[in-house]
Amino acid sequence: MILLVALGLGLAGVVACATGALALRRRAADRRLGALVAIDAGRPATLRSERYRLVGRPDALRRRPDGRLVPIELKHRSLPRRGPYPSHLVQLGAYCLLVEETTGVAPPFGLLRYRDGEVEVPFDAELRRTVLAALAAAKAPYDGSADPSPAKCAGCPWSPRCDRSQAPAR
Repeated sequence: MILLVALGLGLAGVVACATGALALRRRAADRRLGALVAIDAGRPATLRSERYRLVGRPDALRRRPDGRLVPIELKHRSLPRRGPYPSHLVQLGAYCLLVEETTGVAPPFGLLRYRDGEVEVPFDAELRRTVLAALAAAKAPYDGSADPSPAKCAGCPWSPRCDRSQAPAR
């Protein structure tokens, strides 16, 4: 019994050390990114663009030594094996676009931070095109291409106002 307790305490110590090492690596990475400017949990920075009719609040903004801001999006899941989901990239790209609109200077990249790693995403012409295409698609009138069904429509918040809804009447 004492051996099991000792093994358990030893394992707990190893986990604590690994967690502490990860936290130290993150702090070092944060220093590399620059000074913390805003964080959604305390000092939020709501970014607005009249031009794109877009509003967003990144989880964090850091100011690099050259003055440029870098948006950081926190994801409370593991990094997907095949890389970030397209929706995560578009969200981060939208924050980069908002930073550019707000400050007049494009960020060099945005950062997707997952529970077990992070991905630096360059804010390049391709990401800009992807974000602008997603914005255009979101603002376009509905083309009727959805495939409604009672199961899909039942949980949809728009079903009371949708002319194609197959949700049961409430």
